[in-house]
Amino acid sequence: MKLSPTEETLMQHLWSRERAFMKDLIDAYEEPKPAATTVATLLKRMTDKGFVGYREYGNSREYYPTISRNDYFAKHVNGLIKNFFNNSAAQFASFFTTETNLSAAELEALKGLIDEQIQKKKP
Repeated sequence: MKLSPTEETLMQHLWSRERAFMKDLIDAYEEPKPAATTVATLLKRMTDKGFVGYREYGNSREYYPTISRNDYFAKHVNGLIKNFFNNSAAQFASFFTTETNLSAAELEALKGLIDEQIQKKKP
């Protein structure tokens, strides 16, 4: 399941705070801030989708993410690789390194990360 762009924005605010009341989430937005009803609707949809949980304190709810930012991002990257690159991480890496404006230093850093992972996977 996926979040809409507006839900992703709200989720970013929730991830950065780990736990928050609706007022805290509204305050996290820049002007013009969304209406409380809009944020409440988004939180309800995100709760229904299983991305957000909450704990009740009287009439207030403290919201928290039920999926980590890394897990959410990993699912999207893996879906992207599966759907657009024939489930080939090598094709994705080739596209990423040739079609983006990475500097030589950034490419060297990526190479270093890949070399580290290769060493970890060796018996």
